[in-house]
Amino acid sequence: MVRLEEHKHDTEDKPIERMTLPVRVYIPLIQHLGKMSNPLVKVGDTISLGQKIADVSAHVCALIHASVDGKVIAIQDWPHPVLGRCKAIVIESNGEAESQAQKAGRLEGKIEALTPEEIRNIVFEAGIVGMGGASFPTHIKLNPSKPLDTLIVNIAECEPYLSCDARLAIEKTEEILKGVKLVARCVGVKKVIIAIEDNKPEAIKKFMVHGSWFMIKTLKSAYPQGGEKQLIKNVLDREVPSGKLPFDIGVLVHNVGTIFAIYEAVYKNKPLYERVVTVAGSCVANPKNLLVRVGTPIKDLINFCGLKGEPAKIIMGGPMMGIAQFSDQVPIIKSSSGLLLLNKKESAALEENFCIRCGACVRECPVGLMPCMINLSSEKGLWQQAKLYGAPDCIECGICNYVCPANRRLIQSIKRAKLEMAK
Repeated sequence: MVRLEEHKHDTEDKPIERMTLPVRVYIPLIQHLGKMSNPLVKVGDTISLGQKIADVSAHVCALIHASVDGKVIAIQDWPHPVLGRCKAIVIESNGEAESQAQKAGRLEGKIEALTPEEIRNIVFEAGIVGMGGASFPTHIKLNPSKPLDTLIVNIAECEPYLSCDARLAIEKTEEILKGVKLVARCVGVKKVIIAIEDNKPEAIKKFMVHGSWFMIKTLKSAYPQGGEKQLIKNVLDREVPSGKLPFDIGVLVHNVGTIFAIYEAVYKNKPLYERVVTVAGSCVANPKNLLVRVGTPIKDLINFCGLKGEPAKIIMGGPMMGIAQFSDQVPIIKSSSGLLLLNKKESAALEENFCIRCGACVRECPVGLMPCMINLSSEKGLWQQAKLYGAPDCIECGICNYVCPANRRLIQSIKRAKLEMAK
């Protein structure tokens, strides 16, 4: 792992601010790892906030809900922050912040009596996915096929600029801990660890005053600390074998945003239709942590925060693992943690040179791979060779690019190899 410039000072002390309602939302039919959902509505339908508008018959799936009250005006191809383009349900908002059709929240007295199966079903119906970026359907993680002994709550948030998880931990501590208890009860674990980096002292203090039924593990700020397997290694000194998952070694990891979404689903009967997003970067006039409705075009966020210069690159996510966007019309989705607007100097591509065989990428790879050799295999189209070098295990953290003195496009070539192998 490496220490990066954090660039969090612009937003780490900014309370979460609710963004104004968008005029229109463009809700993609895929916002999760798995198959694309099918629309349950048609053009002209009147829609209520939180209404289920798309589902899919597949094991790995997540339901999709309306993020505004309004009317469906189109179901069409639209820019997507990860896939480039995909079908989206376009809803014109009627301007109502809350829907009269939303059911009343569940009574807390009934929550203690919920069975694990009932909790999983509520999470499924709420359409919750991993909100740290992976977007894996949460109800599946809550139904492990093997016994678990430890739950780790991930508040590492190691990507530069991003502070949405830290603000959520500071402002919603009690709610998050209620969500943690739900998850622990659902999967049958007794040991709960709050894993948080030492650059978030206010969040650490917030958790310290809430009892001793959980442990707090303070970690030195480093990247990619927030990676699931890296976090397990640093917190428990256990390694997840290649090709295996954390539950194979008795561990469940959930991002703090996911935990909060579970709390809201159970206690408030609220589907996942909004999330906190950090808007930052050198071209942002007023960096903020915003509570944003899913489907809101990023142009609306940019206008809300203002510009102080023309951005040369717009990135969804963090600067290391985020994805550069080709349009300001792409919408916020369930896994969108940040929106970065960088100037020309910050986003300039460095000149690529020949590999000098220094081994820096091998030394620093958090997964123990040989990025230089995967790169060489990829350049020659030797996809099976790339597989033998462990390309499928790459977590795409970008450290190899960051430390390479020759500015090799290592992560790009590894991504290409993974795509070719998937074909």
